[in-house]
Amino acid sequence: MSAVLCFGELLLRLGAPGRQMLLQTPQFEVSVGGAEANVAVALAQFGHSARVLTALPHGPLGDCVLGELRRFGVDTRAVRCEGRMGLYFLVPGAIHRPSEVLYDRQHSAFARHEWTTDEIERALAGVDWLVLSGVTPSLGECAANACERLLDAATERGIRIAFDGNFRSKLWALWRGEPERRLRSLMARAELLFANERDIAVVLGDAPAADCFAHAAARAFAAFPRLERMTTTLREEHSVDHHTLTARLIHRSGASESAPSYTLSPIVDRIGTGDAFAAGVLHGLMERLPDAEALHLGLAAACLKHSIPGDVGRASPGDLRDFVAARGFGVRR
Repeated sequence: MSAVLCFGELLLRLGAPGRQMLLQTPQFEVSVGGAEANVAVALAQFGHSARVLTALPHGPLGDCVLGELRRFGVDTRAVRCEGRMGLYFLVPGAIHRPSEVLYDRQHSAFARHEWTTDEIERALAGVDWLVLSGVTPSLGECAANACERLLDAATERGIRIAFDGNFRSKLWALWRGEPERRLRSLMARAELLFANERDIAVVLGDAPAADCFAHAAARAFAAFPRLERMTTTLREEHSVDHHTLTARLIHRSGASESAPSYTLSPIVDRIGTGDAFAAGVLHGLMERLPDAEALHLGLAAACLKHSIPGDVGRASPGDLRDFVAARGFGVRR
């Protein structure tokens, strides 16, 4: 099995229960998440050695988050420091009212931490893959610079790099962080890119083309010589609770893979489904499966995450195999 390091912020999610609006009720449902942590949890459940490099505040909130990751078998390389916990609020949608995410993570312990060379080098020891997403550099100057340094160090060590575009316009707007320049620099180091046409348009500077993913992938391969594979999910939204999901992967050689389409209805929780997809594809590639099989595992993980509340997917390798094999919905005894 492969050793994977995921770098990013851990968050507490505060969600309105049921389908209520924010503050319609005095209660919140609390869960732990964060894009990179979601990937690490899934990979740990798939049997890989998964680490998370992060910074958390001293105190019970930081302790709670660390305990949750350790419960899933994730190696938490957390730096404890002064500061606050990053939060986000989820207003769950219904029917034709979309869900909404409200961030409260400015000046968090992670966003303000200045990473030392020793912290970076110790985290990378023995690692086969490094996983980052576009969320992390959007958090501010310290986080963006840490991404650059981490990728430089990983490249020097021959560590394979996967990058998820995960463009968050709300977060970039808070500090005018030049997302085009910074994301282009980070994507240039990746051999595996999780991105759609919008992510590529942000970085390479034009509007999404009508022919979508194939055109975006061709532009990415031309711009990023290290890139070997680019993949994404393709989602058709019939309502908030009813989607159709498929996925595509294109190799630098020109080989293209498409996964079957699946109907998802009713959706329990859409948050974290892209992270589950990334973990499933990575799992397949780490197991040296053909691209088509790795893509289908990623789509299986994403589809199954739609059925699970919270940020984190909880599918096992057996769940993925059963999904791909279409073994039905009978009670397992």
